[in-house]
Amino acid sequence: MSNTETKVSGFRVGIGTDIHRLGENRKLVLGGIDIPFDKGLVGHSDGDVLLHAVADAILGACGLPDIGDLFPDTDPQFKGIDSRVLVQRAMEKVAAAGFLPHNIDCVVHAEQPKLTEYKKSMAASIAAIVGIPADAVCVKAKTNEGLGPVGSGDAIATTVVAMVVSTNK
Repeated sequence: MSNTETKVSGFRVGIGTDIHRLGENRKLVLGGIDIPFDKGLVGHSDGDVLLHAVADAILGACGLPDIGDLFPDTDPQFKGIDSRVLVQRAMEKVAAAGFLPHNIDCVVHAEQPKLTEYKKSMAASIAAIVGIPADAVCVKAKTNEGLGPVGSGDAIATTVVAMVVSTNK
């Protein structure tokens, strides 16, 4: 190891963000669960912005490529894919790199639908997908007070911070 290289171990933190437009004739899926609403997120996959940001936060903490690099929207095999599958595949790469997720903190920015009653279900779903206890995942819901594409009801955005721990001894 050179003087400019450092072996990083212990805890590492990553951040993930995503935003997708809302569109007609789409199912709304957030955090791997179906949310009753008259619109859904438009995307190459199922459009689950929460799981996309979760994956990017965990991958980033590990210094790995993001989901756009791993699962490009130009690849037809990912058309309409369940984002839970993408996160599971990302978690395989995380484990191979010598990391485990420790905790995840999520914010969903949506004017509509109101998400309060779904936050615990989303957290439990995310925890199950990445293999950590449900109390290690927090999901919060915020509006944009009418501002921007989220505030006008045209999109849903997410911000996620994840901590991982090295399994290398």
